[in-house]
This record gives sequence, structure tokens and C-alpha cells, in this order.
Amino acid sequence: MTWEVFARQAYDEPLHHVGALNEDDEDLALVAARSIYDEQPWIQMIIVPRTAIREAISA
Repeated sequence: MTWEVFARQAYDEPLHHVGALNEDDEDLALVAARSIYDEQPWIQMIIVPRTAIREAISA
């Protein structure tokens, strides 16, 4: 399963897309996200299954 990773450095900032990863299990995806995308001092990081993302505008 592909997971999209979003994070922010300050509560007054929006979430930023920082990358994606492939893990079959949600718990493994959480660990992998923290490990792979640890280059910044994030205060919040979330993962979202790519299948849960919905298109808001279509051309």
C-alpha cells in the first residue's frame, strides 16, 4: 500500500506533503515515515493511504 506523508514544523503552518512510502501495514508505515522523513524538526506528521485521497478539481 502506498502512503502519502504530510508534516508541519509549527502549528501555524499548513501541512506540507513531504513524500510517500510503501508499506503493507499501517504501524510499519508510521515507523517508516518517522525514520525516512526525519530531516526536519516536525511537530506533527500524518500518513494517509493514497487510496483515501480524493480529487477536488478535475480538468
